[in-house]
Amino acid sequence: MNSISTFDITKYPLLDILKDIKTGRIQLPDFQRDWVWDDSQVRRVLASVSLAYPIGAVMMLQQGNHQVQFKPRLVDSITLREPQPPNLLILDGQQRLTALFMVLLSGQPVVIKDQKSQKLIKKWYYLDIEKCLTPDSDRREAILALPEAKKLQTPNGVIDVSTPCREYLVGLFPLSKVFFFSEWRSKYCKFWGYNAEKLKLLDTLELEVLKKFEHYQMPVIQLRDSLPKDAVCQVFEDTNTSGCDLNFFDLMTASYCADNFSLRDDWKRREARLKSLKVLRSLRNTDFIQVISLVASYARRQKAILANVNCEKLPAISCRRLEALKVSPEEYQTWADPVMRGFEEAARFLHSQKIFDATDIAYPIQLVALTAILTLLGKQSESEQIRSLLKHWLWSGMFGEVYTRGHEVRAGHDVLEVPAWLSGGSLPTTISSADFSVHRLLSVRKRYGAVYQGLSALLRLQGAIDWNTGEEINDVLYFEQRVESHHIFPVSWCRKQGIEPKYYNCIVNRTGLSASTNKKIGSKPPSVYLKQFEKQGISPNKLDEMLRSHAIDPTMLRRDDFEGFFAARTRDLMELISNAVGKRLTVEPFEQSIAGYKNGNGNGFHRSIVVNH
Repeated sequence: MNSISTFDITKYPLLDILKDIKTGRIQLPDFQRDWVWDDSQVRRVLASVSLAYPIGAVMMLQQGNHQVQFKPRLVDSITLREPQPPNLLILDGQQRLTALFMVLLSGQPVVIKDQKSQKLIKKWYYLDIEKCLTPDSDRREAILALPEAKKLQTPNGVIDVSTPCREYLVGLFPLSKVFFFSEWRSKYCKFWGYNAEKLKLLDTLELEVLKKFEHYQMPVIQLRDSLPKDAVCQVFEDTNTSGCDLNFFDLMTASYCADNFSLRDDWKRREARLKSLKVLRSLRNTDFIQVISLVASYARRQKAILANVNCEKLPAISCRRLEALKVSPEEYQTWADPVMRGFEEAARFLHSQKIFDATDIAYPIQLVALTAILTLLGKQSESEQIRSLLKHWLWSGMFGEVYTRGHEVRAGHDVLEVPAWLSGGSLPTTISSADFSVHRLLSVRKRYGAVYQGLSALLRLQGAIDWNTGEEINDVLYFEQRVESHHIFPVSWCRKQGIEPKYYNCIVNRTGLSASTNKKIGSKPPSVYLKQFEKQGISPNKLDEMLRSHAIDPTMLRRDDFEGFFAARTRDLMELISNAVGKRLTVEPFEQSIAGYKNGNGNGFHRSIVVNH
């Protein structure tokens, strides 16, 4: 009688698995995600193996049935000229096995992600011999990650293991030599003149730590090759949604493989082209899929409307995880090229609004919605009238901060409502519900966030000029020079006048200037640094024009009148935002309790400033 089980459970020596990975007998199915671990994750799995602790079972798929073949790829860091077809594919455990292979058998530094910068860096892993043999010590702390050059600056000096002799001297054992210990041991003993104490230390290391690697047994769940292809994808999805941050792109990649379509390869071809545009350089594969989901679900809805489906049963327009996973390979292939053009049009539109870089985008999900809208509009989006209306939608979403909660739902509403509005329908809720108060303006003190990013772009849009060079800020950015938020009335001067931080750090007292301009401003009051600019040859009229390009009243600045400047710029910035969102913003009288404040002229700051707008 044949077994009805679709899998076997067994154990393999870790070294045998790693050797098979090196020769290509064990590979990855192409739909597996890339290697993504950081240093802490690598050290954690090394510590567990060194203590003979379980690190969980891995799952592999037999590759004997040619009708259930998946496209294979080698594990990261392996290069073979002509790799043979693999015997097994890793379905679950890729990150653990890749980490162990890279550290223990690859003979190369381990490529990991830096936790802070998220950039790829190379590390060698070492065991501190004495520390790992200290009773009750944390094994992870005994594992060191050193840069590719094998030199590390520490508060206690430089750790240098750039040669084997230096390894012996400082007592660090390279984990890349775990399975080649006898060779390392021989040279170590010779270096120390066969010192009895050193030999004993090394014997203890081998017995208590290194033998754990040598004898480590890995539990393996091995799926039989009789399992259908779609069932394999289902198993992959089920085993990779728990305890792992796989996103819906990875899960879709697995599903699409059942239809012999490589989503991963398709995305890689598109990614380089899209990320060549600075404003799209942070684009993720999930962003691309979300746009596909929005336009595909919109198309489904339109088809249902034509079929006279009851309005209560019409398909929803959505880009949430579950909806994205419903996108079929056929829908993806139908919409992928139009969505590519949609992203390029979105980049062009954002550039026209002086949003040049990915860091200028307040809400990435609004970029997703914008791209979906432009994809659906097609050639219609090239109309000046359409783009003029889209501007109001863009700025309403940004200043109304409507994408902060339930943003995926908001994106679905916009994709439904904005095209209808552009065809003469009612106002989208993103515009009708957007509100921005003067109190919100005065609350902004950080150099990031939607309001700061939005105002910076609006000032660039109206041609803000750098006070030192006379160039438009747009030109400064074009040549990739830094423009940062700087105080108009310098902090040190404001403190001397008794102005509270909540006023002088407010966005009203900030504007985008080059580093060279800020250096010349220093701690001087405006009346002084403006004269300094004039001495360099800038005429007073030209300088006034530069100040107005930043929504600054020159008269107030020349008089060092912080009170007058603050009230006038608050009014002007509110007007700038009002024009951008395309609706009249209600600006109620607002009170500011600044009792005891005196500005440089000795005039009191009124307890209530009324901004009539």
